[in-house]
Amino acid sequence: MWQKFKALFGAQDMTVGNPTKALLKFALPMLIGNIAQLLYSTVDSIIVGKYVGDLALGAIGVSGPIVNMFLILFMAVGTGVTVMVAQYFGAKDYEKLGTSIGNSITLILISVVIITGLGIPLSAPLLRVTNTTADIFDMAHIYLVIMFIGAFGNGFYNIISGILRGLGESVFPLLVLLGTTVVNIALDLLFVCVFNWGVAGAAWATIIAQTLSALACLIKLFMMKDIVKLNLKMLKPVGFYTKKIIVLGLPSGIAQGILFVSILFVQSLINSMGSMVVATTTAVMRVDSFAMLPCQTFSMAASTFTGQNMGANRMDRVRKGTKAVVLMSLGVSIVLVALLLVCGKFALGWFTDTQAVIDLGYRMICIMSVAYVVMAFMQGFSGVMRGAGDTMAAMWITICINVVVRIPTAYIFAHFTKSAEWPTGSPDSIYASMVVAWVVGAIITIAYYSTGRWKKKALVQVTE
Repeated sequence: MWQKFKALFGAQDMTVGNPTKALLKFALPMLIGNIAQLLYSTVDSIIVGKYVGDLALGAIGVSGPIVNMFLILFMAVGTGVTVMVAQYFGAKDYEKLGTSIGNSITLILISVVIITGLGIPLSAPLLRVTNTTADIFDMAHIYLVIMFIGAFGNGFYNIISGILRGLGESVFPLLVLLGTTVVNIALDLLFVCVFNWGVAGAAWATIIAQTLSALACLIKLFMMKDIVKLNLKMLKPVGFYTKKIIVLGLPSGIAQGILFVSILFVQSLINSMGSMVVATTTAVMRVDSFAMLPCQTFSMAASTFTGQNMGANRMDRVRKGTKAVVLMSLGVSIVLVALLLVCGKFALGWFTDTQAVIDLGYRMICIMSVAYVVMAFMQGFSGVMRGAGDTMAAMWITICINVVVRIPTAYIFAHFTKSAEWPTGSPDSIYASMVVAWVVGAIITIAYYSTGRWKKKALVQVTE
């Protein structure tokens, strides 16, 4: 019984056994956990939209891209340490594993200080730059400030859960997220519906829940003494490990930064179309986040699987795992598209009672349905390349599809769809440009993967 319990809540060695089963065993708890984490922002939107109104829903929507833009430091450290942890764990090099983890904790502490110090004073200027309308500006500003105050919880949860993922541990973070999601919902109802704190209440509920998640995962990490024995000495920056975390994570950080800057440009275009379009886009993006989550989760699972097996010099398993993860992603995407086309209006009704918002949002979901299928290929192959240590390729692909393709396409489509009803362009242009960008991104990703260059980026010696 103890061995079964330990296997469920311990690190998973993905260098042995059936690759498909290993990926599913790791990915399914992580998928449920990611859904739970996504519920944080979704519950905020549902409760605020229903109890405060469409303008408050829009305020949360315009705040999202700005918050995410600042969180790229967390994402950069998280990507770097996940790759290192997976490969060193696969190679059974526990000394390097521990030092990598300790240095990542130090880097995230530095990142929290930077994000909080810059995010709060820059919140209002960034809202003005993105043409945030006056009727939602103050609410959006309040939401942003509170979210930056609570950056600690967000940062530490994402980094520590990334470390646990690299070790093949996905069940414990799931249980933590399920518990703190319940806390988040309860606090949302208390702060927004009972105390009438509006968007501020939703923000406080989120950061309190995220902080509890971070603390629980940190305690779990310190308890995994059979794999890594953390101590204060490991927190001292060591040039090689700090540099490797940054080198591996910086391209992903830059890519995410460029992605979020591009989103700000698109958000500015959305804001120019009026408050109703902003509220509609917020609701659509919440539904979209759930639709994208399975492929993103399989991609993260592929990174851990690839990292561990490259560390163990098992390229045969990497090839099998790549095929499995792409097929799983494609199958899930097709099912999700069918569900969205049937239930899209019902899902949008969670966020608003305004029929015009629901109808416009459903039209946007229909346009994006093609992108969800294409995404399966892009996310699957990208996850494998990241796990191998090739994070530069993903950076350049992200730059290409967002800067070169999506932003110009969105503005061009908007220009040619101007009308009396939509003087600054049709909202359809926002999502049509997204479809074009994803298709181009998938083509480039598959072409680069086929070259095999990503295999040469591993931290350990790998042979075919």
